[in-house]
Amino acid sequence: MAGTAFYTDEKCFWHSGGNYASLLPVGGLVQPQAAGGLPENPESKRRFRNLLDVTGLLGELECLSASPASWDDLLRVHPAEYLGEFKQLSDLAGGELGLRTPFGPGGFEIAALSAGLVKQALCRVLDGNHDNAYALSRPPGHHCLPDYPMGFCLLANIAIAIEAAKAGEPDLRVAVVDWDVHHGNGTEAIFLDRSDVLTISLHQENNFPLDTGSAAAIGTGKGAGCNINLPLPPGSGHQTYVSAIDRIVSPALRSFKPDVIIVACGFDASGVDPLSRMLASAETFGVMTKMLMGIAGEICGGRLVLAHEGGYSEVHVPFCGHAVVQALSGSNITAEDPFGPRLVGQQPTARFQAFQDSWVDELAGHFRRSD
Repeated sequence: MAGTAFYTDEKCFWHSGGNYASLLPVGGLVQPQAAGGLPENPESKRRFRNLLDVTGLLGELECLSASPASWDDLLRVHPAEYLGEFKQLSDLAGGELGLRTPFGPGGFEIAALSAGLVKQALCRVLDGNHDNAYALSRPPGHHCLPDYPMGFCLLANIAIAIEAAKAGEPDLRVAVVDWDVHHGNGTEAIFLDRSDVLTISLHQENNFPLDTGSAAAIGTGKGAGCNINLPLPPGSGHQTYVSAIDRIVSPALRSFKPDVIIVACGFDASGVDPLSRMLASAETFGVMTKMLMGIAGEICGGRLVLAHEGGYSEVHVPFCGHAVVQALSGSNITAEDPFGPRLVGQQPTARFQAFQDSWVDELAGHFRRSD
């Protein structure tokens, strides 16, 4: 059944993040918050799905769940030792792994389900069952290294999906466009020496992780030229994101000619996100989606999959997500961004926008020289 699919599962909202106050574990001088927990909590995702339901847009989609990624799926990306430790802690009372990456009881199964949503979305788009798809995956995945989780990410969802698809179609060429505000270091690390997967990350420079995301990291060995980092200055808004997609991302995709495009779809470049200093609006995400749909239509039969990553504003993520799904599905159902007028007024001044334009010019020149 063609059309737009929306992959979601209630159990993904049950992932828990331990006793944290924002990014810090409670203790010492760090007082617990009234709400408690990590910024990565279920509410922004649940409210996103709920808004789709309330506006009626969800009724225009094929709403599906999926089976968890299998042990074999996970082993294509993660070593058995890491998976075994994760599973053991999960079976007990939960725990914490890597760089402050906590989880509760059953966290392993929930993370495998999150990866399974992305895997199924990708595979069903590739086999023609959907024109495109959105996977509301939680916990997220783009920071997770093969044996070291971080940044709320416990399994590398997109990488797991790609390797599962390639197990049945070894010559598959995949492009990953990561517009989460934080650098997609995990996806980059997994495919850094590969020429069959193009990884592109647009992120706020030196946000997280602090030591990755340089434009100089273009891939190694056979993968040289197949990794593109676009570190954008804090305060980047709508025009800068659109320009980066138009001037750098789109030409790179046309040159690479993937069979499918996957978006690591974080909404934390929102102008009201607590973990970034960018100025994107719901319109920004909708426009970027339409741009990538246009490119996908040109080069890979429209095959486009979006996997949910970050986004920590419970009040804004739903509207950003609605704009993306509306674009994907071609629906006429809208949800007006209540922060839109405020964000229009907060866009960079002409002088600062000129600086940001020159930044994109410099990045574009760098990647033209790297060809």
